[in-house]
Amino acid sequence: MIHKLHYCYFVLLISVITSSSIAPCIAQGNDDVFFIKNIYDHSLQNGQCYQWLTHLSEDIGGRLAGSPGAAAAVEYTKQVMSEQGFAAVSLQPCMVPHWVRGDTEVAKIVNSERIGTITLAATSLGNSIGTGPGGITGRVIEVMSLDELMELDPADVDGKIVFFNRPMDPTQLHTFRAYGGAVDQRGSGPAKASSMGAAAAIVRSMTTRADDIPHTGVTVFGEGDRLIPAMAISTNAADQLSALMKHEDVTLYLENHCELKADKKSYNVIGEIKGSKYPEEIILVGGHLDSWDIGGGAHDDGSGCVHSIQSMVTLLELGYEPQRTWRCVMFMNEENGLGGALAYAAESNQKGEYHMAAIESDAGGFTPRALAVGGDKDIFEQKFPAVRAWRDMLSSYGVELTPGGGGADINPLKSQRGLLFGLRPDSQRYFDYHHTAIDRIEAVNQRELELGAAAMSSLVYLLDKYGIDGE
Repeated sequence: MIHKLHYCYFVLLISVITSSSIAPCIAQGNDDVFFIKNIYDHSLQNGQCYQWLTHLSEDIGGRLAGSPGAAAAVEYTKQVMSEQGFAAVSLQPCMVPHWVRGDTEVAKIVNSERIGTITLAATSLGNSIGTGPGGITGRVIEVMSLDELMELDPADVDGKIVFFNRPMDPTQLHTFRAYGGAVDQRGSGPAKASSMGAAAAIVRSMTTRADDIPHTGVTVFGEGDRLIPAMAISTNAADQLSALMKHEDVTLYLENHCELKADKKSYNVIGEIKGSKYPEEIILVGGHLDSWDIGGGAHDDGSGCVHSIQSMVTLLELGYEPQRTWRCVMFMNEENGLGGALAYAAESNQKGEYHMAAIESDAGGFTPRALAVGGDKDIFEQKFPAVRAWRDMLSSYGVELTPGGGGADINPLKSQRGLLFGLRPDSQRYFDYHHTAIDRIEAVNQRELELGAAAMSSLVYLLDKYGIDGE
């Protein structure tokens, strides 16, 4: 009875307010609340991002820079933006690595006293060289860190296969921190092993999940480094190999056929709408169009690409007219070189442009939890208070405004002294799929994807309407 009385009183109060002379003031103060509600309603009822992502992930598939898939994705996203109302859509050239995986990899424990010969789930790391058809056979040395490797006697490493087996820390609630704490062994481990005389390197996959799915990713050799074959093995395979090594010396056979060819020309795809009031102030949204070749790149980073397109299309379809210049950028070559990001920033800086804000989505298509904000320290301290005033409107949809934004493709714009934002979806399942063959459309929930686009669209609306100086 008490709840019913409270409800009746609330309805009566609203009725009185909306019929009084102060109703226009209240309605005016709530314009942003109502418009953001429209953004969410439209995104969830009329959004097309899931259909666009389905085409990217399933019809085009893997989109590694320099590949036919990447070229097809450039043409597709150019077409989508042209059809969706962007005033100008252009292709910006950039040079990218051209790495080719080749035939299916083989990794085997051979002639074990305990288990005989068994195959391990493995995949080559990007920019690795191949063994060729003859393969490589060698005894395995297990290490848990780069430091542990470098403390060994090079004579004990020479000709061996180095096995990097440090797991991601499962106690880290933010799984990107766990990834950051382990990924150095994939990025730098093979080059370090090469410097010690190793014949090849294998790396535990970057995931907290125990499974039989290997995760690829880039490994980096410096100029003058001796190149060696490098593979990732699944977490179950890593555990099995490590357990076996406690009882006997283990020999592996590795065979892969990858090749790093001459750089190729590719393109960023840029959709633009000029602002009517402050055209010199640019608001950028973007994701990276390239993906690893073994899956469909649905979460990494097809989701970020369609988030970005949808965020601006929604505002256009709701009749909002930009005051500032909007750019939607599909960056090429984030995965193994940042060729697109560096080309974009170099040209922008050469033109003397000012990116008031840049928003990147490169953390998957899961439920959005935050929009993280970053930039140069002094700029952040000066500008963040204006942005922080919007937090209640966004937190109503489960999206917090937190420090710490940016991303690999927009970080080169930091020198322009605007704010950098990163969409932060729930991260718990992201590394189940990251850089794998199962990063496909069935791993993406349509509603979660649409919510991410709505969060970005809401931020674009507020940035465009108010700027970051509170004008």
